[in-house]
Amino acid sequence: MTTMIAEVYDAFKSAGAEEDKALAAASAIADYQKDIAELRGDIKLIKWVAGFNLAFSVTMLFLIVRLLGNVAA
Repeated sequence: MTTMIAEVYDAFKSAGAEEDKALAAASAIADYQKDIAELRGDIKLIKWVAGFNLAFSVTMLFLIVRLLGNVAA
């Protein structure tokens, strides 16, 4: 069973759309909102992974520079 956004359905009905078309359009918009919410979650995960990767890379660079400084001395 698909969900529907009541406000969108009411807007289509008040604009003169037929019952079945208003229902289909409101359901389609609700499906898009689910997809957008899923993408936002994926983007948050990618941001965390990128942040961790950056922190790890900076730490490794610091350790390499420190190690090379000890070897040269």
